[in-house]
Amino acid sequence: MNTLSDLPQVSMRILRNVTVPMRDGINLATDVYLPTGTLGPWPVVIERTPYDKSAPSRSEVRLDGHHLSREEMAATFTGAGFALVFQDCRGRYGSEGVFTKYTNEGEDGFDTLAWIMRQDWCDGRIGSMGLSYAAHTQLAMACLAPPGLATMVLDSGGFHNAYHCGVRQGGAFELKQATWAFRRAKESPAAKADPSLRQALENEDIHQWFKRMPWRPGHSPLRHLPEYEAYLLDQWSRGRFDDYWQQLGICAEAWFDRIPDIPVMFMSSWYDAYVSSTLANYQTFRQGRTAPQRLIMGPWLHGDRNVTRSGDVEFGPHAAFDGQLAQDWLACRLGWFNHHLKAPRAPESAAAGVQVFLMGTGSGQRNGQGHLEHGGRWLSAAHWPLPGSVEWSLYLQPEGTLSTNPPARGQGSLSYRSDPDHPVPTLGGALTSGAPIFAGGAFDQRETPGFFGATGDGRTLSSRADVLSFQTPPLERDLVVAGPVRVELWVQTDGPDTDFTAKLIDVYPPSDDYPEGYSMNITDGIFRCRYRQSWAHPTLVTPGERFPITIEPFATCNLFKRGHRLRVDIASSNFPRFDVNPNSGEPEGQALAKRVATNTVHMSEGSASRIVLRILENSGESCAVQGWPLEGPQQSF
Repeated sequence: MNTLSDLPQVSMRILRNVTVPMRDGINLATDVYLPTGTLGPWPVVIERTPYDKSAPSRSEVRLDGHHLSREEMAATFTGAGFALVFQDCRGRYGSEGVFTKYTNEGEDGFDTLAWIMRQDWCDGRIGSMGLSYAAHTQLAMACLAPPGLATMVLDSGGFHNAYHCGVRQGGAFELKQATWAFRRAKESPAAKADPSLRQALENEDIHQWFKRMPWRPGHSPLRHLPEYEAYLLDQWSRGRFDDYWQQLGICAEAWFDRIPDIPVMFMSSWYDAYVSSTLANYQTFRQGRTAPQRLIMGPWLHGDRNVTRSGDVEFGPHAAFDGQLAQDWLACRLGWFNHHLKAPRAPESAAAGVQVFLMGTGSGQRNGQGHLEHGGRWLSAAHWPLPGSVEWSLYLQPEGTLSTNPPARGQGSLSYRSDPDHPVPTLGGALTSGAPIFAGGAFDQRETPGFFGATGDGRTLSSRADVLSFQTPPLERDLVVAGPVRVELWVQTDGPDTDFTAKLIDVYPPSDDYPEGYSMNITDGIFRCRYRQSWAHPTLVTPGERFPITIEPFATCNLFKRGHRLRVDIASSNFPRFDVNPNSGEPEGQALAKRVATNTVHMSEGSASRIVLRILENSGESCAVQGWPLEGPQQSF
């Protein structure tokens, strides 16, 4: 892809900081780039962002390392006959108003598209694009069926239901919201206008604050900027699924009947924070609709589509987006908009509707940079879950194994003590925005230095007294796990509330490079027991009560190689990814009376605990998956 300096023949008309009025009189700062080589009006592409409309987006990094500027992007789009619009969200950078995360984006987006439709340079067809929050803004405005919206490119975001993915998960609060708020407060208009406010935020030690949770009004690193503290603590305290969680901007699920039937490109990655939201949106947009949908799932961290390493694991050169799925990401979007915004339509792309990266075809050796070569390859299919995939259950056994056979008769169970003052540390995972406290990705599940809250002594998480581990024997054949994951447990606790967590792990056998083996986290999830009967009506637990729960880790696509083991780790905390349950039954976000809980997992007839996976069988139907089958039958041990 050429840079702007390579394209002297491209000229644009640039309208900077145009004020676009909202229904309440607030003006949003907007940059407009118009073609000059062709006569308008033109189709329009818009991105609404809280991250500065004038600064390069973190998502626009090519495989060669070049970071595209907004002007370079505009040169490409205007050169292809599009008008391009970048806008600062309310209360951010050049835009007026107070920033309240997520909840203004639907109406502000609608009003912006209505304004665009009134401009003489718009031909009546509008597409939207953007990463993360700039994907949330798209789906929020789509819920109001704004005029002109004809297609979207949702990159690693767009809330299907933020209560279940994005703000909370399994009843627990995602603490990436706290690190995001702290970092973004420093670049708020108020902090930029007041050096003393900015310095007060800079002086806060966020690491120490994470050791003093939960936060309270006036007792947090955000106390210097009350509007940021207020929205964060409000979300933290709202554990019950009520009307708040069904409002515009954070729950498209409640508004889908109003979203137009338009083509959408969905993209996320297995170590992104929005896996389940992306897949749920994709499934919903396909149900009862006619517009074509495209799904791309890579192995990357959030938005890092040309970084082939995730955490401490290398997925190989084929893992990059550029050169594998398209020339590059910009060319991919340009092709999408050419087809869906221009009349007559450009030829339909030959790309399959679903392209997912199958992790795990690598050598398993340590590369020159010290990373595990897990490898992988792209698979293409007509839909997700993949054709030919079937459900497969592994039952937890009292001796710490996983078996395809349900547990025998008898009272099998295992117990452990969960101390909220000493939670199990987060060692990677499908998460984002955790800096400087935690990071996502794949890691050997050892408490090595650098992980917040870890002992730093290198011991395995499975050796902790508050972690239960269950694993298969070494696999006799390769096994592809591709699809949703459920962990169904029968549990009990001796207190009024507690959490249970589950993590799926690919266990490498010992090798020269890894004499103790390598336990690679694949996916994980959490469940807060007060919500065992209803998300809307939490009820505390009767101590000693035995009850079923279902933990839903994010979906995945991983090849467990012959000789590897599948492992499931069960615990009651995953901090600082999620807030820690005080085990006391106190309201969400409060922990004045923490207590140690004795938690039990049952494994017996009538109380069988299991993990339910989707595996890709070597069947006739699986020929619909391009790049499949791999060598050898894909069956269990």
